[in-house]
Amino acid sequence: MRRNLSVALSALMALSIAATATTVHAQQGGRPGGQGQGQGGDDDQAAKKKKRDDEWNQPKAPLAQLRNAGPCPYVKVLYDASRYVEFKDGKESAAQTAYTGEIQGLTSGCAYKSNDPIKMQVQMLFELGRGPQATDTHKTYRYWVAVTERNKDVLAKEYFDLPVTFPQGQDRVYANETLKTITIPRADEKVSGGNFEVLIGFDVTPEMAAFNRDGKRFRVNAGQTQQAQTQQNSAQPGNVAKP
Repeated sequence: MRRNLSVALSALMALSIAATATTVHAQQGGRPGGQGQGQGGDDDQAAKKKKRDDEWNQPKAPLAQLRNAGPCPYVKVLYDASRYVEFKDGKESAAQTAYTGEIQGLTSGCAYKSNDPIKMQVQMLFELGRGPQATDTHKTYRYWVAVTERNKDVLAKEYFDLPVTFPQGQDRVYANETLKTITIPRADEKVSGGNFEVLIGFDVTPEMAAFNRDGKRFRVNAGQTQQAQTQQNSAQPGNVAKP
């Protein structure tokens, strides 16, 4: 399913991001004042530029398709919201599991040049499950997508519904979701995509978030395996069950 997400920035926020981007640009490509002057400095700069162009595979002549002006925003799943595990009556056990979900994969791409906004596409793969306490073959999951200034403020956040139907006799389905257009304005051409992050996660309760944070998982057949192993050991010669 295709979705759209547009980020609207206030003038103040745009200026804040522009200042951050200028600092990064200066650290990566600027030359400190008073250094590298003269012919030796010019030669060093020319050599660095040639190496950078070779690494970026920069075309020697103008092409119809231009490469991005900089890196794409970081795209990742927020760990605390990466899984959806719903329990009946809040009891954390495999037997009490109703519905589950997990974000299995992400792919993304972006395009921008000059001072144009960043336009992104993100594809997500969801694995969704139906446990022993599920009451219906239909379930609508909810997830969110947020655009942030990297490691700072949330600029925009939207929620999306993901309805699924579990076929008869199946307890697991996969769903692909595509965010067709994420548009991120930039204050000017100095603002690169590296100043932004796109975070994705399920809409979870505080209890679900704590469950994920603790890294808890269930092996559904763990008890059965233990019981079978005990019976097998008891049946072997020389193994006598104690009264």
